[in-house]
Amino acid sequence: MRIAMIAPPWFTVPPQGYGGVENMCADLVDGLVERGHEVTLIGAGKAGTKAGRFVSTYPEPPSGRLGEPLPEVLHTAAVARILAGLDVDIVHDHTLAGPLLARGRGVPTVVTMHGPVAGEPGEYYRQLGDTVSLVAISAAQQRAAPDLAWRGTVHNAIDVTSFPYRADKEEMVLFLGRLHPDKGVHLAIDAARSAGLPIVVAGKCTEPVELEYFRRFIEPRLGPDVTIFGTADAAAKRDLLARAAALAFPIMWDEPFGMVMIEAMACGTPVVALRRGAVPEVVVDGVTGILCDSAAELPAAIAAARGLSPAECRAHVENCFDAATMVDGYEAVYREVLMSRLPTRRGEVLVPVARRPRRIATAATA
Repeated sequence: MRIAMIAPPWFTVPPQGYGGVENMCADLVDGLVERGHEVTLIGAGKAGTKAGRFVSTYPEPPSGRLGEPLPEVLHTAAVARILAGLDVDIVHDHTLAGPLLARGRGVPTVVTMHGPVAGEPGEYYRQLGDTVSLVAISAAQQRAAPDLAWRGTVHNAIDVTSFPYRADKEEMVLFLGRLHPDKGVHLAIDAARSAGLPIVVAGKCTEPVELEYFRRFIEPRLGPDVTIFGTADAAAKRDLLARAAALAFPIMWDEPFGMVMIEAMACGTPVVALRRGAVPEVVVDGVTGILCDSAAELPAAIAAARGLSPAECRAHVENCFDAATMVDGYEAVYREVLMSRLPTRRGEVLVPVARRPRRIATAATA
């Protein structure tokens, strides 16, 4: 297949540090290319994947303007111009504004939903109707808006081999992610302190809401047992994840996935999390982590997680969340979308021939 992959403009693909969507796009692009598909990646910055062609909309990603509308609008306008000059079978869009231009496009558009689908975001996609085919990243996300034009569910995944496995852990809890109220960083600090362990807090803190949250909820909790690491690049992230005794993931909203959970488990590090959103789909309670129903349970969960098997954590990600499984799922979605648009002859659908047989594991309507 000839695929146009549209990444958001905020970070390079793959990113140097923060950027879960960009990491996912990079692994998906590389996996598709390895299977013989022709992929054109449209993003920002410089080429960093195996895509046969990379087209940049920004010489440098406008990371410092994350949250402003205009950079993505400009990116979307540039994408429309670029796509007009491409001969592709399908467009796979990972942006928010991009799907607005799917109506009237000569080829189908698949959209992966990386954010919330309740409220106004869901209404936005209802207005788009069947001009796009939506892919959920978890069953929990799809259940939040079952009436949308879902084509399937494909869990996010990682290249497991790129994450170091370590069985011996240090006396340290890790929080890794945005320093945002939804992430519950203050709960992670409180839980680690109550469990008698120091905590390293690594993550992005640049947007106004993040800076205000840091000032009000994190700064008062600082002490010798709290290390503020800042944004961790790819190497530092892997080092921290491999060393930690547990990853704290006390989210305060129904997060549709949570890449950091599978990254931690790939390193042999169990996850201690609140039971919200897709967490129960990702973490096997009592095996690869401990799930809690309230923040009061987190300190005991940290202690319990230290008795879990790092090898079980790694095996779970290898079996369920390796990039190859994600590529299987998207290949299935692409083929289903393309077949639904083919003409019929003598009452039969003309089915595109796959280059080789392949097991399809994750593309299914939940």
